[in-house]
Amino acid sequence: MKKNANIKSCLQPMPKVLISCRGKNGEDNALAVAYCGNCSFDPPMVMVGIVPSRYSYHMIKETGCFVLNLVGKDYQKEFDYLGSESRRDGDKLAKMNIKTAQGEKVNAPILTDCPVNAECTVVDSIMTGSHEMFIGKIECIHVDDGLLDENGDIDFSKIDLL
Repeated sequence: MKKNANIKSCLQPMPKVLISCRGKNGEDNALAVAYCGNCSFDPPMVMVGIVPSRYSYHMIKETGCFVLNLVGKDYQKEFDYLGSESRRDGDKLAKMNIKTAQGEKVNAPILTDCPVNAECTVVDSIMTGSHEMFIGKIECIHVDDGLLDENGDIDFSKIDLL
């Protein structure tokens, strides 16, 4: 006979990504996000869920942009740190020597050691209970050399994602 389970655990959110952002004051941050997925292919859009108590939540609300960074398994230590510490307690990016570059289309940092980065502009959001789901239109994608196939598509078989 089946038992009742904790509803919160019924779906394992995937993939694990890092969202990087910049506040109006110029301060950069990144946070680990598990609620993430595609929500449109024309135009290309993604959806990321962030709890309002997270430090980055207000940065994204104010600026209306973020970068979605796919994380390779070799970045596990950085992912764990960025997901467990708060920017309220200090500059997480500096402490972990996270390499960044300025986004080309949005005013947010790209985490350059991540194999894929998608610069996004927030076009809408919805409160779904514990999380606000930010819908981001993908403005630009950066991919490490050698990860594209002959059609210009990302070859995910070449990426060992977290």
